[in-house]
Amino acid sequence: MGCFVILFALIGPRVALIFTWIFTNVLSLAFESWIVPVLGFFLLPWTTLAYAWMWESGSNGVSGFEWFLVILAFVVDLGSYVAERSQRAARGA
Repeated sequence: MGCFVILFALIGPRVALIFTWIFTNVLSLAFESWIVPVLGFFLLPWTTLAYAWMWESGSNGVSGFEWFLVILAFVVDLGSYVAERSQRAARGA
């Protein structure tokens, strides 16, 4: 199942989140309520996906090097917003 999630993550993090939600219980184990994954789906999809899978791969928690991967996913999410904003500015100029 993990290989399929990685394949879909390469296509897009939101697709991978949908497949993770449908075919596994990782999101319900990693997050106590449904609000955080829904917000993560729209705002920070890479971070949400990384946190959920690091939670599952660890001992039901994120620790050590796993935090590095979650922070890296957060930087990728922020980078996509920055790139989108700079593209809009370039088109408007």
